[in-house]
Amino acid sequence: MAKKTFNELLSTQVANEFAASQQYVAVAVYYDGQDLPQLAAHFYRQSLEERNHAMMMVQYMLDRNLPVAIPGIGAVRNDFADAKEPIQLALEQEKEVTRNVEELFRAARAENDPLGEQFMLWFLKEQVEEVAAMTTLLNITERAENLFDIENYIARETVGGGGHDSSAPPTAGGAI
Repeated sequence: MAKKTFNELLSTQVANEFAASQQYVAVAVYYDGQDLPQLAAHFYRQSLEERNHAMMMVQYMLDRNLPVAIPGIGAVRNDFADAKEPIQLALEQEKEVTRNVEELFRAARAENDPLGEQFMLWFLKEQVEEVAAMTTLLNITERAENLFDIENYIARETVGGGGHDSSAPPTAGGAI
């Protein structure tokens, strides 16, 4: 099987980002249904962030005059055994995205595409933050004596990016 090009991988990653966004909505809804508003709000924000990542990639493709096809996505997971399971899923999802972004960077480098490399550098930095934030949230969840400890932690601390990053690539249609 032929290795995918940077542009093919980027199109696939757009789908992955939209899927991650939908998965985070499902996680947020789960927490909302458990009356855990801080966790719900955190994952609703994460959903928007993933959507914005997809739209950054779309804008990049438009700017480089590359073909853009907005993909459909598969089903997401909606049922969880306990409050820890969605966070474990989120951490694994972020680790997978990191592997995908690393592959994109390597493909751009192999194709001698400095613009592609430069574009992916922001996403690599972002993934360090995302994996670290989910790892911390999972650690807090594992140590918490009850769910309200987690809620209080999220209310008290900045979990994840939190704020506008002036170095972020432009977002097609504007970031939300």
